[in-house]
Amino acid sequence: MEFFYWVFLVSILLIFLASGSFSIDNFHQPFPIVEPDPGHTKLRLSREGLDVISRITTPIAAVAVIGPYRSGKSFLLNQLLSLSCYEGFGVGHMRDTKTKGIWVWGTPLELDIDGVRTSVFYLDTEGFESVGKSNVYDDRIFALATVMSSVLIYNLPETIREADISRLSFAVELAEEFYGRFALLPYTEWKGQDIAFEPAKLLWLIQRDFLQGKSVKEMVDEALRHVPNTDGDKNIAQVNQIRDSLAVMGDNSTAFSLPQPHLMRTKLCDLKDNDLDPMYVKKREQLKELVASVIRPKIVKGKPLNGKEFVSFLEQILEALNKGEIPSTGSLVEVFNKGILERCLKLYSGRMGKLGLPMPEQSLQDAHERSREEAMKAFDEQHFGRHHAKRSAMQLDEEIKEVYKNVIMANEYQSSRLCEAIYTQCEDRMDQLQVLRLPSMAKFNAGLLQCNQSFERECIGPSKANYEQRMMKMMGKSRSLFIKDYNQRLFNWLVAFSLVMVVVGRFIIKFILIEMAAWILFIFLETYTRMFWSAESLYYNPLWHFIVATWETLVYSPILDLDRWAIPIGCIVALSILYWRCYGRRKHGSRFLLPMYNSHKGGSNRPRSD
Repeated sequence: MEFFYWVFLVSILLIFLASGSFSIDNFHQPFPIVEPDPGHTKLRLSREGLDVISRITTPIAAVAVIGPYRSGKSFLLNQLLSLSCYEGFGVGHMRDTKTKGIWVWGTPLELDIDGVRTSVFYLDTEGFESVGKSNVYDDRIFALATVMSSVLIYNLPETIREADISRLSFAVELAEEFYGRFALLPYTEWKGQDIAFEPAKLLWLIQRDFLQGKSVKEMVDEALRHVPNTDGDKNIAQVNQIRDSLAVMGDNSTAFSLPQPHLMRTKLCDLKDNDLDPMYVKKREQLKELVASVIRPKIVKGKPLNGKEFVSFLEQILEALNKGEIPSTGSLVEVFNKGILERCLKLYSGRMGKLGLPMPEQSLQDAHERSREEAMKAFDEQHFGRHHAKRSAMQLDEEIKEVYKNVIMANEYQSSRLCEAIYTQCEDRMDQLQVLRLPSMAKFNAGLLQCNQSFERECIGPSKANYEQRMMKMMGKSRSLFIKDYNQRLFNWLVAFSLVMVVVGRFIIKFILIEMAAWILFIFLETYTRMFWSAESLYYNPLWHFIVATWETLVYSPILDLDRWAIPIGCIVALSILYWRCYGRRKHGSRFLLPMYNSHKGGSNRPRSD
């Protein structure tokens, strides 16, 4: 029973999940994709509308209609989609706004654009200047529609007001920031280039019966003409700046007029095409053709977006627009430049990572400048935006400085380790020279020079100066200690050597001249020097210098280091003497050129006679 119970629960769960996954049965209706938050200041995504867009696998294009509230945007979209008010976007006839946020029609139109099958979505936006909203909220709606659409229809009733032009400031800023350098080029020349996103086509749509003999294009040009500002008013200067900036969009904008469909506007939803003004119907069809002719797939970074990619793009844009107190083009620049900034920083880090640390500070500085210049050049070639890209460039420069600080610290650490190792080796070498079996100033100076050369050659980096001072102090101290003990140790060695040679000449070699020379040296060192020379004056006497020079010549030379070979040489000499004592005299007899001790005590060797 328990098994069937669990099977039943699992079945219920699967049915629930299946029903949730396919909860949208009818796509022939509008869906919200962006909704206002409870405070009606920022925007948030609606998963229901995003799921509708995500299912599209072909390239996507979006047509967005923006404008003041109660200006007929929803009715216009229904007319473009050939839908009635009762099956299309909701149309409100009261003074409050009907559409909240941004809505999308669930069934896209399929068009063949430049040989590519494209799904065209139509977007309805919340109108401007309705009651109970902040200007910041309206700016976010305008900004988001500007960025996400391929064709932006600016629906204006009757005429163009100054406030309508001012609202274009964000679109103008986008035009200057992201594609101002491409705006003067034909579409075919910059199509598909790696810009952040291709601009939306701006369509000025003026709904009015009479244009006072002027074409709608002339009306738009007149509205965008400079306002006289002889007094230098800042507000007027700002308005004229927006007009100047609109020129950046160049051929990317057009104008179209649409007459009123009928005088009874409150009953438009109940009227058929036969009941509408024929001029309106003709103009409406021309507007459809115009939109179809200018629309292009939404392209981001040179690639047309499908449904899932469009949703991901929308999520990034909305996060950037909600980032600050007001929607900022700079925040959008940061979104698109984020990956480029990371790649350039990785390029710099890779170049610096290949350096063999430690290295001299100037060499490291030069490598940093070369790597930084290469990274900044790569950023300049790839970055999106013009004016606000400077902030991303500054951010890249700051992050490069942080990486460089870490490299400097690593260089100091490696330099300290290397110089410390060399310093320790030299310190150990100096300690070894202090305890030589046979003291030699020449050998000590050679070791000192070798340490200096090794330090100068191998110790590099910022720690060299510090360790150089430590080396000088350590070597100076070692030299003072060595010189202090050198003369006394040499004197003791000479005394011991004279006594050893007395024993050798007397009992081993039995060579009287060697014994005599040894006794003379011993008497000189122990008697004459103590009687006639003081301990200090001894070491400054020319005779002592001669003794020291002779000692240094015998003990250490580039060819022979007696301190190292004293024991082997002594063993060889001892073996030679032993061999001579045992076998040499028997073989060669007692014929010597120099006097030897005679082992006979006296008398004649002749036999005694009676």
